[in-house]
Amino acid sequence: MWDAELFFTVKASAPAGVAELCGRIMFATVLGAAVGINRELHQKPAGFRTHAMVALGSSLMVVIASGVGEAAGTFDAAAVSRVLQGLIAGIGFVGGGAILRQDQAPNVHGLTTATSIWVVAAVGAAAGLGLWAAAAAAVAIALLVLSLGRLVDRRLGRMRAGPDPDA
Repeated sequence: MWDAELFFTVKASAPAGVAELCGRIMFATVLGAAVGINRELHQKPAGFRTHAMVALGSSLMVVIASGVGEAAGTFDAAAVSRVLQGLIAGIGFVGGGAILRQDQAPNVHGLTTATSIWVVAAVGAAAGLGLWAAAAAAVAIALLVLSLGRLVDRRLGRMRAGPDPDA
């Protein structure tokens, strides 16, 4: 049953029970998979499975951290903060694996995929903390940027190149 109050909460919390815990990590996984499908459709190095697993792992990490304090009867924001710091730093290594630079070319490839991995890690953390609306909004914005980004990049490239001298 739809619970708008639960979905639009803006206060992070530990899951109230097993069903909510499973819902949070499943929601994170589905959102990460949505971004991964976009990357997969564009034949990028990290796709569906990578993005889904990053979101799943991030959500599970923050659920564990929030549950540790909750077991003591309080929400331990400091424990969650430490986990978030570790995720932010650690996910850089995963994203770094998607970035390639060719020896002779000045172009770097994989930056968008690396940043999409970073975004789904944050989405997973948000979902794991029960920030459902924030997680969903971030994925909607990310998919919009990924979908429209190529068009905007092409237009900007044409603008930088200037008018066609042969025209």
